[in-house]
Amino acid sequence: MFWKGLWGYLPANVLQGLIGFATLITFTRILSPEDFGRYALAFGISSLAQTLCFTWIEAAMARFYPAEARENAEAPELYGTLYRLFVVVTLAFAAIVGMGLWLWPIPDAHGQSLKLAVGCGLGVVVFRSLIKMVQEQRRSEGRVGAASFFDMIQTAGGFGFGALLAWGGLGGGSPLLGAGIIAALTLPFVVREDWGRAIKGRFDPVRAKQYAHYGLPLSASLILTLALYTADRFLIAGFLGEAEAGAYHAGYSLASRILDVLFIWFGAAGGPALVHALESGGLPALKDSAREQFRTMALVLFPAVGGLIVVADPLSQLLIGEALRVQALSVTALISVGALFSGFNTYYFLQAFTLSKQTKLLTVAMIVPAVANIGLNVALIPLYGLWGAGMATALSFAIGLIGSWILGRKAIALPVPWVDLLKTAAATGLMMVAVRLIPAFGGIIELIIKGAVGVVVYAGLALTLNLSGVRHHGQRLLKRFGGKVAA
Repeated sequence: MFWKGLWGYLPANVLQGLIGFATLITFTRILSPEDFGRYALAFGISSLAQTLCFTWIEAAMARFYPAEARENAEAPELYGTLYRLFVVVTLAFAAIVGMGLWLWPIPDAHGQSLKLAVGCGLGVVVFRSLIKMVQEQRRSEGRVGAASFFDMIQTAGGFGFGALLAWGGLGGGSPLLGAGIIAALTLPFVVREDWGRAIKGRFDPVRAKQYAHYGLPLSASLILTLALYTADRFLIAGFLGEAEAGAYHAGYSLASRILDVLFIWFGAAGGPALVHALESGGLPALKDSAREQFRTMALVLFPAVGGLIVVADPLSQLLIGEALRVQALSVTALISVGALFSGFNTYYFLQAFTLSKQTKLLTVAMIVPAVANIGLNVALIPLYGLWGAGMATALSFAIGLIGSWILGRKAIALPVPWVDLLKTAAATGLMMVAVRLIPAFGGIIELIIKGAVGVVVYAGLALTLNLSGVRHHGQRLLKRFGGKVAA
């Protein structure tokens, strides 16, 4: 199931990576540094709102559907309960957001622009959450093609509408409103199956309590995760200004975009595969699946981080507008390392708590790094500016990973293949040295040459050292491809 998901979700994640680059290229040039900073702040607020109000319902759909669908393929009580809960939360959310925006004071034009951006982000949360509910069910059921197609439509459509709105002068709310518009337009074509099941199903208060018991601690932990991801933007805006927050967000996006796409790819395939392994084969099957996932993730993510660090300069020339480029580049290496820690924590070590349904421990695991992140940013930003914010982020994510690994052993002790990790890290280090030897002459030509050299050197080392059993997987791929050609 893991490998089926990897291949099935590959097109969607390639598209996400390309659109991520297009987003940086487009919005760092169309939007002013101040508007890009407002977009970063509005994105943080809307993400926090969605996580606080709706993510626990989405998570319950993903975790409980496989077991309940075995008893009844349509899982009517699951649908009836979750969608009725969604309606109640939506009504409360709309009332609170409407009142909050109405009471928000507007001292000047800058405040008006920020309020508009935040309003755009909050106004589309419900549509994005409904699409997320559908996607989680499709992933959980193993309908890789449908889930991947939804991702692709949301990614491409959201960028297209957002770019048009930004070009039309909407400002920092453009990317968020664009994502909401495509979600609203897509819903009528994808929700008939889901809403039909919800109407047939009844509300079950016992199940509602069970879902809340599982999902609310998970939402709390994700809120703490968002604090790790977004609190620094607000602190930078407070200490340094909105333009600096925009530059930091651009550097953060440059460093983390590829890594986030890769981790999301692995998570989309790996999360359901781990649940399936545990439900069908127990702990032995789970640990075998987890070990394979960790090795495969390291095989891809270690060189991705190393490559980002050594080609950050020419890559920033291609992707980031000149007004934001120099400051953004100053945090790229630190954010890249932090994104690696964060990704392994979120998509591997934290899985121990969701698999064991001990999501309260997940919340505990995120408290320490969230608090550390705020404390480190408050201490380091006034002293070192954006570089201090980057250092605070990297240290916080490292603290989070170590804490989750230690605490997770009390839930389900997921394996860590140390020998494979050390071999992969060594190969990545040698690749970085080889790329560093190439002179820096700027532009896309430097990026292409360094990228090609890095791929060739790392691929050769991976085959020589047989990292993560890459020879076996390569032979299997060749046989599969050869069989299709012969047919």
